[in-house]
Amino acid sequence: VQLQASGGGLVQTGGSLRLSCAASGHSVSRYAMGWFRQAPGKEREFVATISWSGAVTYYADSVKGRFTISRDNAKSAVYLQMNSLKFEDTAVYYCAATNGGGFSYALVRNDAYGYWGQGTQSTVSS
Repeated sequence: VQLQASGGGLVQTGGSLRLSCAASGHSVSRYAMGWFRQAPGKEREFVATISWSGAVTYYADSVKGRFTISRDNAKSAVYLQMNSLKFEDTAVYYCAATNGGGFSYALVRNDAYGYWGQGTQSTVSS
């Protein structure tokens, strides 16, 4: 499975960005997917995850109510809609996949995922 993240950019505080993650090489329709981010000088942290069917989503407290994760299995893609962006949302955002398709609280951990994309930079100016 290869993952390609895109959609990052520069936006002002309060603005929106929509990140996309395209999967290739193998269908991810039965995979749980996640988004993580890493700010300069900080460890990579969990942002959101979605079960294989899209029925279950889970968010970090810091983005709950502002970010929405979704997926389109027909397109082998997962998305992260980011609204009301804050300066502290500035980071490189990574998409990830695991062939354990159901939801588990373990999906907040980096080591729950076996496949990672290359990351896309999102910068929020204050």
